[in-house]
Amino acid sequence: MVLYLENVSLKRDGSWILQNIYWQIEKGDHWILFGLNGAGKTAILQLINAFYFPTSGKVTVLGLEFGKTYLGEKLRKQIGFVSSSLQEKFHPGDNAFEVVLSGAFASIGLYEIPTDEIREKATNLLENLGCIEYANRNYETLSQGEKQRVLIARALMAEPSLLILDEPTNGLDFIAREQLLESIELISKNPDAPTMIYVTHHVEEILPVFNKTLLLKQGEVFAAGGTCEMISGEQLTEFFGLPVKVFWENNRPLLSKLQAAEID
Repeated sequence: MVLYLENVSLKRDGSWILQNIYWQIEKGDHWILFGLNGAGKTAILQLINAFYFPTSGKVTVLGLEFGKTYLGEKLRKQIGFVSSSLQEKFHPGDNAFEVVLSGAFASIGLYEIPTDEIREKATNLLENLGCIEYANRNYETLSQGEKQRVLIARALMAEPSLLILDEPTNGLDFIAREQLLESIELISKNPDAPTMIYVTHHVEEILPVFNKTLLLKQGEVFAAGGTCEMISGEQLTEFFGLPVKVFWENNRPLLSKLQAAEID
């Protein structure tokens, strides 16, 4: 069991952000966490990373139950986290290679001397993700797509059991988005690939590897199950409260609002 949330609720500043969340992730499944802005996606990620603790309910991540064992870095070193919110935290002047190396120590910035083995591993990841050509460039000068690839390489340095991709294509154009998605698909094909959670509110980003989907709405689980069932016209029409149609091309979904003439 990779993740187990049972009747989890979270209150912050007097308001309920999450209520009665049930979510179970087993090794071998890759999940989409789908919800509109304000649905509570970030709060769930903060819980998984043990930055928040639930107001009520049971949380177990990678075999560690909240409230019964020390978490902190012990847990976070097993989780690779990729989010554009991390981009502003790196030190000015750090190059892409140094950012990737820092992933081996789960630190923002490089404070320890990496071994030759760690350096070789970082180099291999940069090569595999198509980043090696800008390894020596300052991270802050990279394009948004280049930064996200470097963050994925950084997240993989510690060989995490769980990889969380938090809206990784935000701010990317079509070409950069598809290049990044190709990199994610490549990672999924590795026999030692971590379990992945991909957070988004764009259905066209959903790759075939993500076989399960949780729909989150207003801090509650709207529905969860197989991706083809969840990302369907019928299910999303109910989810959005708006008549929509889902088309599947090359095992990827596309979303369209139904016109008045198409509604029975």
